[in-house]
Amino acid sequence: MSNRTFTMVKPDATSKGYTGAILDQIIKAGFSIKALKWTKLTKEQAGLFYDVHRERGFFGELVEFMSSGPIVAAILEKENAVEDFRTLIGATNPANAAEGTIRKLFAASIGENAVHGSDSDENAAIEGDFFFSKLERF
Repeated sequence: MSNRTFTMVKPDATSKGYTGAILDQIIKAGFSIKALKWTKLTKEQAGLFYDVHRERGFFGELVEFMSSGPIVAAILEKENAVEDFRTLIGATNPANAAEGTIRKLFAASIGENAVHGSDSDENAAIEGDFFFSKLERF
């Protein structure tokens, strides 16, 4: 088990000015930020990042959405990081998310769900490597 996970504050949340509040929730939950980047994905980059979903019907819509505005990418550290972060962000559908979770507080829909969170230690490492060089991590 790793003590690191990866997250993105998605375009819907950055456009609504929720970035600071979301980062505050993450820090208050005991995560430390080991890398942080404000950037905008091209359609090609979004397609590469979400390649695992290429054959699914929502892939094109996901790529369009994720390249529609700036995102904040981050590597987070905490004991049991992946599982604890998934609990903190809540269910993909904000209507089903527990009270006080990031998605319950800041997401509008299944598609515009405010944040991404890695679903495994392996994917956390892959996703972190997608955005950050070794020199950008602390």
